[in-house]
Amino acid sequence: MKYNDIKKINKLYFTYQDVAKILSISADSARVSCTRYVKQKYLIRLKNNFYILKERWDNIAPNQRLELANVLQVPSYISLMTALSFYEYTTQVQQKFIESISLYRTFTKDIEGVVFNYSRIKRDYYFGFSKKNNIFIASPEKAFIDSLYLSYLGKYNLDFSSLNLEKIDRKSCENILKTYPSKFKTYYQRYIK
Repeated sequence: MKYNDIKKINKLYFTYQDVAKILSISADSARVSCTRYVKQKYLIRLKNNFYILKERWDNIAPNQRLELANVLQVPSYISLMTALSFYEYTTQVQQKFIESISLYRTFTKDIEGVVFNYSRIKRDYYFGFSKKNNIFIASPEKAFIDSLYLSYLGKYNLDFSSLNLEKIDRKSCENILKTYPSKFKTYYQRYIK
């Protein structure tokens, strides 16, 4: 069965070009095979020409889900409560709800019961993240500022009671805030004393 050969692709996710290579078939044939395997529930289509083995998805590690979140919307980075949970700055643990910041659009994508949520922000505020273990993720302070800013705009419900604000580095926040409007800085001051 060709599917057993596809299982040999040693990547978290792959394209039909990867399938064409491993099966020694044309790209068009590989595209048809991927479509067929999605219908048969052997593969999960993540987005156009990005697939993951169903069995790999079922056994995926939490950090691999974060890695996939970066792939589903490019560019994007993990932020908000997902990043704050990653750094253990909140008591909220979001197993099947992953929040990211996106440069181009706000949307939600549900894949097999895991919700990937993207919130768009202006280019001026798209910074404060780095790559850690194949994951683009905000610093804890930028994740907090992103959460607070979207809350300020009325686009996010930030659960302050779950946050450990003692862990927040005030100087890092002040550096981040330099690019934000003064009204938001005043809003920030209400929560960080």
